Amino acid sequence: MASRLARSAVGAARLRPSLPLRTLPALTSITSYRSASTVPAEDPKKKAQSIIDSLPGNSLVSKTAILSSTAGVAIYALSNEYYVVNEETIVALCLLSVWTAVFKYGGPMYKEWADGQINKIKGILNAARADHTEAVKTRIESVQQLGSVVDITKTLFEVSKETAQLEAKAYELEQSTALAAEAKAVLDSWVRYEGQVKIRQQKELSESIISKIQKELENPKVLQQILQQSVADVEKIVSSKAQ
Repeated sequence: MASRLARSAVGAARLRPSLPLRTLPALTSITSYRSASTVPAEDPKKKAQSIIDSLPGNSLVSKTAILSSTAGVAIYALSNEYYVVNEETIVALCLLSVWTAVFKYGGPMYKEWADGQINKIKGILNAARADHTEAVKTRIESVQQLGSVVDITKTLFEVSKETAQLEAKAYELEQSTALAAEAKAVLDSWVRYEGQVKIRQQKELSESIISKIQKELENPKVLQQILQQSVADVEKIVSSKAQ
């Protein structure tokens, strides 16, 4: 089977048209670029082990069988010209190499940058969480310090209630005092009025009595009676002193 595949490969090589020469500079430039790159060379053993590990399968036998079958299929496809290596294949290989290098060497750098950004965001979130926790603790402590507000409020309510009662009593006393003062003013006015009335009545009575006496004194009989009464009174006084 192997000799048959080899003979078919040789025949395909004779029948296949050679690659154009314009592809050689590209290959040369790729080779020179790879040799001039500063990518550190890897250990061949590690490289081979990594290639073997990348193959599907659980054991070395299954991986060898898969690799052999893949190589056989590739040789069969190339020998029967099912697939022809042309410029597109080289470009695809170059692109595959470039993307492989980018993923291999740029991946860790991107991962490091992404991890840095993630750690930065985590730090910001943790700091915000710590600040929020501290603010909540401070608020809880301030509220705990105000635990006696209820008792103080009750005491102030009792004081305000007592103050309202005292103000009500003071208002009642003020109204009572104002009423008493008004009543006293009314009584004083009545007393003054009664005094004025009595004075006027006494004046009128005395004037009437004086006018009556003056009228009686104008009568000679009354004057004679008064004179006789006066003489009798004088005689009694004299006789009483003489005894």
